[in-house]
Amino acid sequence: MSNKSPSAPRCAAIVGPYLNGKTTLLESLLVHCGSVNRKGSIKEGNTVGDASPEARARQMSTELNVASTEYMGEKWTFIDCPGSVELVQDTFNALMAVDAAVIVCEPDPNKVLTVAPMMKFLSDNSIPHILFINKMDHEMVSAREMLEALQSVANRPLVLRCIPMREGDRITGHIDMVQQRAFKWKEGGASEEVDVPSTAGDDLELARTTMLEALSDFDDKLLEDLLEDQIPSKEETYGYLSNAFQEDSIIPVFFGSAERNNGVRRLLKALRHEAPEASRLAERLGADAASKDPMVQVFKTAHAGHSGKQSFARVLAGELSDGMTLNGTRVSGLFRLFGSKQDKTATVGAGEVAALGRMEAVATGDLLSLTKTAKPDGWPDPLTPLFSLAIHAENRSDEVKLSGALAKLVEEDPSLSYNPNKDTNELLLWGQGEMHLLIAIDRLKNRANMSVTSYRPQVPYKETIRKPVSQHARHKKQSGGHGQFGDVHIDIKPLPRGSGFQFAQKITGGSVPKNYFSAIEGGILDYMKRGPLGFQVVDISTTLTDGQFHAVDSSDMAFRAAAQLAMREGMPKCNPVLLEPIFKVELSLPNDFTSKVQRLVSGRRGQILGFDAKPGWKGWDEVSVRLPQSEMHDLIVDLRSMTLGVGSFNWEFDHLQELSGRDADQVVAARAKSLKQN
Repeated sequence: MSNKSPSAPRCAAIVGPYLNGKTTLLESLLVHCGSVNRKGSIKEGNTVGDASPEARARQMSTELNVASTEYMGEKWTFIDCPGSVELVQDTFNALMAVDAAVIVCEPDPNKVLTVAPMMKFLSDNSIPHILFINKMDHEMVSAREMLEALQSVANRPLVLRCIPMREGDRITGHIDMVQQRAFKWKEGGASEEVDVPSTAGDDLELARTTMLEALSDFDDKLLEDLLEDQIPSKEETYGYLSNAFQEDSIIPVFFGSAERNNGVRRLLKALRHEAPEASRLAERLGADAASKDPMVQVFKTAHAGHSGKQSFARVLAGELSDGMTLNGTRVSGLFRLFGSKQDKTATVGAGEVAALGRMEAVATGDLLSLTKTAKPDGWPDPLTPLFSLAIHAENRSDEVKLSGALAKLVEEDPSLSYNPNKDTNELLLWGQGEMHLLIAIDRLKNRANMSVTSYRPQVPYKETIRKPVSQHARHKKQSGGHGQFGDVHIDIKPLPRGSGFQFAQKITGGSVPKNYFSAIEGGILDYMKRGPLGFQVVDISTTLTDGQFHAVDSSDMAFRAAAQLAMREGMPKCNPVLLEPIFKVELSLPNDFTSKVQRLVSGRRGQILGFDAKPGWKGWDEVSVRLPQSEMHDLIVDLRSMTLGVGSFNWEFDHLQELSGRDADQVVAARAKSLKQN
């Protein structure tokens, strides 16, 4: 292994659930690479990553942290990805541009479901990945139980690369199964090689045999050798491991403690010897790895204040130079990244990661070349919005600037979106959860100096009628000169749900000239914006059946006012009823929690439509339900709380449904109070 030829620059992502130690692992890796002299602390706020105000305030990763370094003469870039499930869009995009990923998880078998969605994404996209079981220095940790639990949610065979050494109840080191050498951990320093414990013989032999048997499923020669009781050499074993890992056929498993720097060097060496090079990534993305011209994959967009827009990108082939034009867009600045620190450079070679300045026409996911821009097949779609807040600028003069600032946030994070709700006259900001949106609001303040007020959005209730009414109304006004005169007879009738609005006329004998018909319809529509219950009226038909006009005093304005009066007097007689929007929702969750869905749905006035296994997801279910929109606001909060944070859902509007009784009375009373205050 020590005679390995130097590799081209490579890139690995560090992923895993929140609070499992990813940022601490990055610090340890950078210490081992010699890029930092002292490991930073999240509590002290001096880590290489998490330098933004939002991250420092929350003591958590809120964006990608990119750090380029060198290890044993080879260039590496590590991308520490946010652990919160609400920020996973950034993680998915970054993973599409790396050679390998390290999944960091805690040694708790009861929490292995938290890594299942990430392993599924990596396997679906054929991204080689390693499991690093962190915090193994804690008492009473069972590596065997943890491995069995992880295998139950994994999409590939797990291959344990080391077995633990114990002193009492604590794991104090590891035995490398290929080298058959034992190492005792030392806090903050390199492990000390010790003799393999005599008690480990049987466990070591069994673990090594299990490892080789797993590898033989992917190599016929190894299978033949094992059938003939021929044990491969260490060099051959490393070759089998490397090939299977690079083909994403297995998931190697390492363990240690990032906090104490234990097992980190072993992990780093495994990456150095076994991670594929950028040429494989280029093939996976459909790029020409042998191209002499530059091929560049953009995986992140950032707006960095005074320096403007930056595109974080991986060079897949060729050499990229500052000032070069890619598909008609000039690179205005080229920067190597080390956390919040950026160093300007003239060129970046194949395999390296850099920030490209001011490429306004370039978006996250674009694959750039000298002649064209494309998006690779399978690039992650923006995640379904799950949570919304209504927002407005505290300073009304900032309202015009707000949409531009929001557009930049959405460009940075496609799982954010915003749209005006015409029914409630609110601007809605959508995302993956409340924390996701609060981080976005903080960024508006920190980057655009724009303070925003947020609150729970209104539900766009509607109202309709249950019985028909014929109503006569006359608008007559005389104030000197020409007066105002309009007289109408209107039939108001209910329509089937979803029919909308219909207007017709059955005028005979010219009692109302046809040039006033559009004004009468306009008056009806004006009224329908707010019916007797205070909400927009839907699903009614109105028919002008008779009326009168005055040759001098009639006008469009007069007939418009007469139509409004007819509706205002007639609608309360039509037995108005409140309508609430109902959504069809597809809940996605591990089947261990499916039995709890009934209580979740019934507690929100919902209806379960059916259950089914989730296609392509081992041990997951999809539950189809209908839920009132008023019960959807914090659904994702309860669903994640119920499912260790991994449950999710898709939704769409289904229909409007009558709401009566106490619930309707409360909605109408709240609406009346709101209208009175405004």
